[in-house]
Amino acid sequence: MRRFLHKLQDQKVTSFIYLFVLAYTILALVWWGVLLYLQGRQITGFERRNLELRIDNVAHPVEYQMELQRIEKDERMRTFKFFGEGGTFLGIILVGAFFVYRSIWKHMKLTQQQQNFMMAVTHELKSPIAAAKLNLETIRKHKLDEEKRQKLVENTIKETDRLDQLCNNILLASQLEADRYKLFREPLDFSALLDGNIKELQARITTHTIVADIQPRIWVEGDKFMLQMVLSNLVENAVKYVPKQSVIKVRLHENGHVLKWQVSDQGPGIPVEERKRVFLKFYRIGNENTRKAKGSGLGLFLTQKIMEQHGATIQVKDNTPSGACFEISWPLYSVQTA
Repeated sequence: MRRFLHKLQDQKVTSFIYLFVLAYTILALVWWGVLLYLQGRQITGFERRNLELRIDNVAHPVEYQMELQRIEKDERMRTFKFFGEGGTFLGIILVGAFFVYRSIWKHMKLTQQQQNFMMAVTHELKSPIAAAKLNLETIRKHKLDEEKRQKLVENTIKETDRLDQLCNNILLASQLEADRYKLFREPLDFSALLDGNIKELQARITTHTIVADIQPRIWVEGDKFMLQMVLSNLVENAVKYVPKQSVIKVRLHENGHVLKWQVSDQGPGIPVEERKRVFLKFYRIGNENTRKAKGSGLGLFLTQKIMEQHGATIQVKDNTPSGACFEISWPLYSVQTA
């Protein structure tokens, strides 16, 4: 928490210094323009006095007026030059300042997201490591009966599976972001694939009810492993944020020439301003220091990247009567019926 506050303080100081330098530069430019304008007026006044000494207005009125018009024209040109060049320079400064500040702001946001990610990953790594270590030390120090020993071994394997999954997600996120991962496309009975995976998820997730509404005999060209990961990410994301014993619904149906795949829950929903950010890498709603839900901020990022490689899009909508609905629209797929 102290490091987070220190980082936030650094960001405020950086923003203050940037705005102070920008304001000082603009004020200096304005002051420079005012001085040049006053200097131009002084030059004009000097030339007029000099004109009155050189040419008699009564004896030579035409020559006097021509010279006076020249002086006034020079004054207008100087004024236009001062304000024109000054305005152009000010515009360049403001445009440059906008892009610089936007880059700084993006960098600070990315730094904050990476910090949240590191805090989340550290917690996600330490929890299974601590649990596995405790299990192994219990087995080593105590003489347990076979049933208890086997249960501790199974729990340890589950914790190492969590570590393996986290490492795989980090590696996969890096590969997808760099476009180095190539999908293994094959014809899939997508309806049967989802039905089977929903049953497996329900056997593992006992705190919630997963309801399937799957249109039968829908076939797609896709990566089986990646599509299974998408389903798992969406369901597990719902489990983190919705009340226990609530319903998570997985729906698959054809809508015209577009395949609609929805995962909806009965939780608090996602604010409109957060609905695009949740797909950013490392991004998680709320503060990492006070957030109760576990996670690394990679699940929805991976989901979006995987579906983009399949030619699909994903968005967040409101569920009825409450909750969030993640809807995938997949236009490029083949439908076969038996």
